[in-house]
Amino acid sequence: MKKCFLIGLLLGAAGWVSAQEVAYEEYDLDNGLHVILHQDNSAPVVVTSVMYHVGGKDRTEGRTGFAHLFEHLLFEGTKNIEKGKWFEIVSSHGGQNNANTTQDRTYYYEVFPSNHLELGLWMESERMLHPVINQEGVDTQQEVVKEEKRLRYDNSPYGQILPVLGKSLFSKHPYKDPNIGYMEDLDAATLADVIAYNQMYYVPNNAVLVVAGDINAAKTKKMVADYFGSIPRGADIVRNYPQEDPITEEIRSKAYDKNIQIPASIVAYRTPGFKERDAYVLDMISSYLSDGRSSKLYKKMVDDQKQALQVGAFNIGQEDYGMYIVFSLPVGNTSLDTLVSEVEEEITKVRSELISERDYTKLQNKFENRFVNSNSSIQGIANSLARNYMLYGDTSLINKEIDIYRSITREEIREVAEKYLKPNQRVVIDYLPEENLDN
Repeated sequence: MKKCFLIGLLLGAAGWVSAQEVAYEEYDLDNGLHVILHQDNSAPVVVTSVMYHVGGKDRTEGRTGFAHLFEHLLFEGTKNIEKGKWFEIVSSHGGQNNANTTQDRTYYYEVFPSNHLELGLWMESERMLHPVINQEGVDTQQEVVKEEKRLRYDNSPYGQILPVLGKSLFSKHPYKDPNIGYMEDLDAATLADVIAYNQMYYVPNNAVLVVAGDINAAKTKKMVADYFGSIPRGADIVRNYPQEDPITEEIRSKAYDKNIQIPASIVAYRTPGFKERDAYVLDMISSYLSDGRSSKLYKKMVDDQKQALQVGAFNIGQEDYGMYIVFSLPVGNTSLDTLVSEVEEEITKVRSELISERDYTKLQNKFENRFVNSNSSIQGIANSLARNYMLYGDTSLINKEIDIYRSITREEIREVAEKYLKPNQRVVIDYLPEENLDN
């Protein structure tokens, strides 16, 4: 407990990283593993992290949810780490660790006092080279995933919104299926299926290793070579996902949730992947519409007209396609159609008029603050370095991404809204309590 408390204090100290340019060094091992080092000796903390370019979309029909299953499965144990001991090893050395999976990537990380850097590297190399994948582990983690699905999706109010959005906006691309997968697919998976998935995706040439914090670069390179250099390269991964046909007419649908009493209105648009410049502009539009009490939708629908309990516009970034949604909950007898009309009125203004200079300045300030905050801790820096290399193909975005937002003009905001946020390009979903099913 004392060691865990210590690492918390050290992380707090490391959180006060200045907003100056992030220095880093990157290189490739012969087996294709990309390595990024960031040295910051201001606090005795180090982050070791590995991001694999594999997510929920990487599956075949009838075998969804494998990447999320592996997020759990690769903590089961390795040739040299006994089953169930992973978290015990980390915590007993004063560390913290976790993992997360999206539709596009899986991210594992450890945070240790810097004298345990070698331990972090050894554990991640073990995960990559020597995972123990057997039927017992698969069965165990299948049950863990099922319980997570019940908790986060099946029995959580509004928990089905993301799966409903995927089905509504996509009919061909794997984004149509939930990241967590369908339980019948996991149940049908054989041990051979799971082993083949590991051999395909969890290989050095499909990964980036980031080491950030209180390190000596030369010594760290030697340890990286020792622990990762001999791991065999995997086969090249070829992705060729089907493209979606454009949405040219409004789509109306209904979805039902047994866990809610208040219905919701969801207006959704399919947008470009997050590497595209237009995706950055859509980020700014969502902030303009709903970020904070003075934002256009909140002030109008919640404060002034008392039509909505809550309203938010979100640009959900993904690698191949984004999802732009406006979510609102009605007050009293306000109809969902009224909410849709009020939302459209504000989006129409963005499509047809320039936002004010004052609002534009506020937006620029917000994104400056977000950028600074994203790089204000060693953990944040490690994540940004991995993400920018793996998903954007440009590690230097950690220092220059803010320049993209700075260069976005009021005219561009209007043009992008007109390009993607028109009524004939939207899906309108009435998200209703299940008791209304027969109404």
